[in-house]
Order: sequence, then structure tokens, then C-alpha cells
Amino acid sequence: MIEVMYFAWVRERIGIPRETVETSAKTVAELVEELRAREERYDVAFSDLSALRVAIDQDLTDFSAPLEGAREVAFFPPMTGG
Repeated sequence: MIEVMYFAWVRERIGIPRETVETSAKTVAELVEELRAREERYDVAFSDLSALRVAIDQDLTDFSAPLEGAREVAFFPPMTGG
């Protein structure tokens, strides 16, 4: 089981801020594919991975990162600031 969190427009498209997911995914990319296969709202939210960032246990990473030992995965759009 892994806690999956969604922020900003990702949360708006999926409709929930977080959920606990049972997964057999070995990487973030595999988790995304499992989520996209669930329902259209996930497919829409994850349709353009270049518009998303991901963190595992609050550390920024990429979609090829392994999930082994991870407690949480967060998806969010790129941050801008100044």
C-alpha cells in the first residue's frame, strides 16, 4: 500500500486530494499506468507527464524512480516562483 497525493490541477482533475493505493508497480511510471487504467479522470490527469513533477517521500524524483520502500508519492505541476 502506498499513499498517493495530488496537488493543484492534478487534484482538480482527479477529484480527490489523496488516496491509499494497492499497487504492484515497481516504478513511478508503472504506478501512473495503473492509475490511468482505472478511470478516465486519471487518464486525463496523467495524459501529459511533461507537465507533471513527482516526489517520493517528499524528495523530488523522476518517473523512472523505484517505488520500493516508498510510503508516499505526490504528483504536482512544476512550481514557479520568484
